[in-house]
Amino acid sequence: MNDLLRRLLATRQGALGVVLLVLVAFCCIAGPWLAPYDAEQIDFLGRFAAPGTRHLLGADQLGRDVLSRLLTGARTTVPAALGATLLGTLAGAVAGTLSAYLGGHWDEAIMRTIDAVMALPGLLLALLVANTLGAGGLGAVLAVAVAFAPGMARITRSVALAVRRQEYVSAAIARGESGTYIVLREMLPNVVAPVIVETTIRVAFAVMLFATLSFLGLGAQPPAPEWGLMVSEGRRYLHQAPWLVVVPGVAIAITAIGFNLLGDGLRDALNPRDER
Repeated sequence: MNDLLRRLLATRQGALGVVLLVLVAFCCIAGPWLAPYDAEQIDFLGRFAAPGTRHLLGADQLGRDVLSRLLTGARTTVPAALGATLLGTLAGAVAGTLSAYLGGHWDEAIMRTIDAVMALPGLLLALLVANTLGAGGLGAVLAVAVAFAPGMARITRSVALAVRRQEYVSAAIARGESGTYIVLREMLPNVVAPVIVETTIRVAFAVMLFATLSFLGLGAQPPAPEWGLMVSEGRRYLHQAPWLVVVPGVAIAITAIGFNLLGDGLRDALNPRDER
């Protein structure tokens, strides 16, 4: 583990990704305590206050402090994106590994079903699921997870096909182990490295997709200080208070860039002989 961390920090993109994500994680953990005001405190006399000494990042249409809402909202946006990605990754990894293990007609049936689901764009699929489940944070998390699962299943299956031919899998079959044991204990742990890299990259898309669902009214609901919802509420006042859109937009971008850089760094750290 220490060697992996050393190789990760040795790459520029990995080190920068870690720095950005440590900053984001700090905001998620300590954000509500660092916020100078209550995130939902309304001050009509301070509506659209420009960034200054009283409100470092300005105030919104209800006089709420943008910095306080940004720091508090980190605890909603980032964990939701992480949870959705992990849920989709787990479901996709199990499905892909199971498909590679079963092979034959079962493999064909599972993968053709996944191909049919992947024919729908990810955003459209997430919108369909979120609209079916109803507006709310939990529905948005499940929608993002469903949108990510098919792609993870294909990636995991491509790696699991090589694992399926390994001697330890054949030995487990010869011992009479159950299919569940072989998939979960023998095959799945040995496909984890590429899955981890893909997961870190997909978290970036999950942050943006979760924010998109909130922007469209299918994710977090007012008055929640969620970044995508902040952008949605602030776009009406873009001409007179551009910071209402710029500030949460920059936060979303920094988080997405951090996870992308971390994924690139992990790719190189897990494959130290890769010339890239």
